[in-house]
Amino acid sequence: MNIIESSREYEKWLAKQTNVIAADIRRKHAFMALGVFPFFRATFYRWLQVWPEVDKHMSQAPKVLGVGDLHVENFGTWRDAEGRLAWGVNDFDEAWMFPYTLDLARLATSVLLAKDAEHLEERPKSVTDALLEGYRDGMKDGGKPFVLAEGQDWLRAIASQQLKDPNRYWERLTSWPQVKLSDLPDLAKERMVDMLPPHCDKPFFVARQAGLGSRGHQRYVAIAHWHSGWVAREAKALVPSAAAWIAGTGRDKIYYNSILKQAVRDHDPYFHVHEHWLVRRLAPDCTKIPITDLPTHRDEHTLLYCMGFEVANIHLGTQGAQKTIVKDLGKRKGRWLFDDAREMRKAIRKDFAEWQKAHPATVR
Repeated sequence: MNIIESSREYEKWLAKQTNVIAADIRRKHAFMALGVFPFFRATFYRWLQVWPEVDKHMSQAPKVLGVGDLHVENFGTWRDAEGRLAWGVNDFDEAWMFPYTLDLARLATSVLLAKDAEHLEERPKSVTDALLEGYRDGMKDGGKPFVLAEGQDWLRAIASQQLKDPNRYWERLTSWPQVKLSDLPDLAKERMVDMLPPHCDKPFFVARQAGLGSRGHQRYVAIAHWHSGWVAREAKALVPSAAAWIAGTGRDKIYYNSILKQAVRDHDPYFHVHEHWLVRRLAPDCTKIPITDLPTHRDEHTLLYCMGFEVANIHLGTQGAQKTIVKDLGKRKGRWLFDDAREMRKAIRKDFAEWQKAHPATVR
């Protein structure tokens, strides 16, 4: 099965799981043709087909409840229950029981692709060394959440510089097309309204497009005025991980809540899963940090180290993971993570070239 056939079959399966927005899928296809990195981000389903063939030994590693669709732009900020700024992985749409090496290999591959696009300056081998060093230390130490209120000065500086400008943020969010109440799914509408602050003005609702992996899913935002400013709550339709498609199973469990509860994490109190809807607060300080927006002067090695450490924070949520993974890591010698990421980068480039031939590289 090639990338064109894989995408077609996955999207057929996806349409059976949720109400897919066809126009957004077409736009996703166009984004995928713009560059190898957006193509990579949008095709986790294809990764699941290719990766076990590239390295059969890696795919046989101990399993954990993992992120799955992990990459360097899957990290961001949020506010905890005390209002402190926290940092870490902020997208778990594809959570599933995976070999622990999958998250590491996918993150390392994304870093090599970002390096190819000149978004990072670290040498390729140093990149994977930093990720693996952070992961090993996180596993051995038992994990630690990244709270940016004190300590982590350099990471807080990076995160603070990338917080969205409030005026531009709200101008863009309120510009999405409005949706009639009668067109909103009942559960999504109810949960968004329930999570708004008490006594806020009557909200209006918009349909929003965002991301790449989940583009085509229904995504709505309730926006209201409260205490002289905007507030917003988003509802995004969730489906089981693409791993369920690979397994050929039916409507499987969604693991979003499970992975959030189990991970070593400073939790976002405005992050909830209700059946097949993710509902969360949207604000300029609750956002992903694109790799293209990182400041010119930054400690890339330490940033990548922290990304690896954060992966350990998540994997430690699986019972017994620490002991079995530390033991397995001890058996792995040489450049195993770098070699795996390099082979996957080669496979992704091949698929991307085939995709570009079949799809025009334009986005309207």
